[in-house]
Amino acid sequence: MLKQPELKGSTFTLSVLHLVDDNFAAAANVLTEKVTQAPAFFQGAPVVADISRLSQCPDIGALKQCLQATGMILVGLTGVTHNDTRELALDAQLAVLKSSKQSRVADPIQPPAKVVTAPVRSGQQIYAKNADLVILNHVSAGAEVIADGSIHIYGVLRGRAIAGASGQKQARIYCQNLQSELLSVAGSYWLSDKIPSEHIERPSMVSLNQESLHIDPLTL
Repeated sequence: MLKQPELKGSTFTLSVLHLVDDNFAAAANVLTEKVTQAPAFFQGAPVVADISRLSQCPDIGALKQCLQATGMILVGLTGVTHNDTRELALDAQLAVLKSSKQSRVADPIQPPAKVVTAPVRSGQQIYAKNADLVILNHVSAGAEVIADGSIHIYGVLRGRAIAGASGQKQARIYCQNLQSELLSVAGSYWLSDKIPSEHIERPSMVSLNQESLHIDPLTL
């Protein structure tokens, strides 16, 4: 029997570059620094550019080249308010996305949580769609755990943890020993160098507070 390709909905985490002006060189410097800090996470990563703060359509070709120079790939624009800009984006084979604040309705979190008992090893990715993710073990450096809901780790978190992947701003990351390479809640993220030292190797709870990450000690 001939198998046919299937088109299905899915969820991916996309980084958004919020442009404040047409100074793409400055943007490239910021992105290059990010790639240097976590090359495995950002190299070849798809990026959406938010142009809502710009007074006019940016030079899309220059913007694509700017991101290509950092190793990232421009896949779309958001914050597009003029039809002319939309047409230019489509001509450049870029998607035009509405921001999550405008259009995204979070999927309800459906129990039960996805439970993983084995260690999550380097290079491994675990995703809990529309659910919490519970890891009853360690998450190694180079591993990635993702959940549309919250993430609970009862061991050491050394890899990347991405909670609220579909935009759930109330999602949390709980772990017994915080040594993460990257923390993200609803699209806001910190690399390891932004994690306050007082929380390193400590039981911690990561949440989103006014569009920025916040960490509280996890006391039992």
